[in-house]
Amino acid sequence: MKREKKIIVGISVGDLNGIGPEIIIKTYEDTRMLELNTPVIFASGKTMQFFKNHLNSKISFFNIDNADKVVHGKVNVVNVWKEPVKIEFGRANTKIGEYAIRSLKAATKALKEGSVDVLVTAPINKHNIQSKDFNFPGHTDYLAKELEGKSLMFMVSDNLRVGLLTDHVPLKDASNHINEELINSKLNIVLKSLKQDFGIPKPKVAVLAVNPHAGDSGVIGKEDDEVLRPTIEKIKNKGELVYGPYSADSFFGSNTYKSFDAVVASYHDQGLIPFKTLAFGEGVNYTAGLGRVRTSPDHGTAYEIAGKGEANETSFKRAIYTAIEIFRNRQEYRHYSKNPLKKVTK
Repeated sequence: MKREKKIIVGISVGDLNGIGPEIIIKTYEDTRMLELNTPVIFASGKTMQFFKNHLNSKISFFNIDNADKVVHGKVNVVNVWKEPVKIEFGRANTKIGEYAIRSLKAATKALKEGSVDVLVTAPINKHNIQSKDFNFPGHTDYLAKELEGKSLMFMVSDNLRVGLLTDHVPLKDASNHINEELINSKLNIVLKSLKQDFGIPKPKVAVLAVNPHAGDSGVIGKEDDEVLRPTIEKIKNKGELVYGPYSADSFFGSNTYKSFDAVVASYHDQGLIPFKTLAFGEGVNYTAGLGRVRTSPDHGTAYEIAGKGEANETSFKRAIYTAIEIFRNRQEYRHYSKNPLKKVTK
């Protein structure tokens, strides 16, 4: 029986003053993880050794100069920098932001070159990463540019998947961004991702309304009747199972979401508040729509507990599992797309 290829997971270290290095170390202290994948952390051996000592961890790191020299069965660390870094737990620091971006850029380069199979990103501080050379709201927008795709923030857990029509835009501007082109683009990404990334051949998707009570027939806004509803109908007429717009206030509380394979929210907090209420600490942020697989945990830098050894690695570990699952699903999807008869006789 042919053994499955061990997937190489590239890991950007995130904000060093936050909990990123801690959750990475706690994840790979469980040596069983090395049976499932081979990690490559983009940071420096000295920096990771500092965190190992601080946490009194027994983890062992294997230092390499580039990801092409990865050794399976080891927790590999690519030396992106060699100088010592001053760590001040819980402090937002622009210099630390620079290291986070150096790690991200090196990991993304390795992903593009195929030295790593998937990318899992530890949390960053969106404020201290901003510079003349890096002017993106966060990971998602940067990776969309680098990996040349139309991205979608897709929050996923065992029984809940939430995508967003608009993500990191001010609430006052969200409805101005929602038009037929955007809706088509985002829903096409969701539908394709559910098919190729999650193995759902005929996905069923719900779309949440922009306005309270879906606009109440235009009394509380016209966007739902004039933009969302007709666009959804056009997509349905193409044979896709897309429904809505649904009033968002009762959608999750009534468990209606359980009848769908994914839910698409109109704006950031409309989707992420219920998602994080139902799945916080166990959910995964997946960037759908790109040619490569990237996931991250569903939380931020958690400065308030950084350095205290209290961080929970569950979401980060799930981000790794999800990246591996999606990578394999994509391989299978491509295989059977080229050989459709094989799926029938499988």
